[in-house]
Amino acid sequence: MDAGNLNKVGFLDVAIDPSLDIFDEIEKLKKEKKAIILAHYYQEPDIQDVADYIGDSLGLAQKAESTDAEVIVFAGVHFMAETAKILNPHKKVLLPDLRAGCSLSDSCPPPLFKAFKEKHPGHLVISYINCSAGIKALSDIICTSSNAQLIVESLPKDQKIIFAPDKNLGGYINKKTGRNMLLWNGACMVHEIFSLQKITKLKQRHPDAKLIAHPECEDAVLQIADFIGSTTQLLKYTEKSKDNTFIVATEAGILHKMQQNSPGKTFIAAPPDNACACNDCPHMKLNTLEKLYLCMKYGQPEIIMDEELRLAAKKPIDRMLSLSKKLGLTA
Repeated sequence: MDAGNLNKVGFLDVAIDPSLDIFDEIEKLKKEKKAIILAHYYQEPDIQDVADYIGDSLGLAQKAESTDAEVIVFAGVHFMAETAKILNPHKKVLLPDLRAGCSLSDSCPPPLFKAFKEKHPGHLVISYINCSAGIKALSDIICTSSNAQLIVESLPKDQKIIFAPDKNLGGYINKKTGRNMLLWNGACMVHEIFSLQKITKLKQRHPDAKLIAHPECEDAVLQIADFIGSTTQLLKYTEKSKDNTFIVATEAGILHKMQQNSPGKTFIAAPPDNACACNDCPHMKLNTLEKLYLCMKYGQPEIIMDEELRLAAKKPIDRMLSLSKKLGLTA
């Protein structure tokens, strides 16, 4: 097999011997390649189980910055692997499937955002980490859902701010802080499909259940939530809570870790307003255990970045990581 032979959609499409113990082979490849597997909570359970670290965007960025591994295998979406490469220019960063994009990131094209920014001079730009390197390069500070509120609150109250690309997260932060940040009109397809009507009916069937929601959800859902937080904050809330049943309004991949960490509790995925009744991120789920094994074995697909773009995108990420340390924020 030629290690350089990628198919048209950017991942290795190779037949795998069905008798192969992929879990065991991945563990061998970690040692052989001096590799670390970083996985987002929204990945499929098998990938979470082989990962060396599982986290949300803040935790993954912090781990990518601090790792001494020679190869970073990023089981997530493209902007996450891109962030790891921005922080580790001399390390090989692999993404099992290059098609694993992000609807939120796609909703904010750099040329359009650049024009938007130029129309509003004097504004500091805070961009949610779920964006492309091109948007990061146009930003002053990057934030995650874990640290967005504290980062905004750390700035002078009279500071004019553009918040991109997620209008729902930005709107939530505006409410929490009393700010009036100018919001880019972007959103995550997964967090916008939750059905308020179906969730209300579900709460009626489970009156003791707590509704917990990610701030990327629409305001109508957030208004009836018992707790709002980042993926990691949602996980920690379910671990510490005395309640036993939770309706979870975020990507369903997190339920695997919630169930592992709190085996005696019940977790119900919040119902979306779609025909398939699923709230999986189609981009996240493009990564599979088989693709993860192949990308480790052959060292492809690899994230390659233009150095000028990397340096420009790194500045606001560094500022976020520095502020997070100063504010005592860890994943």
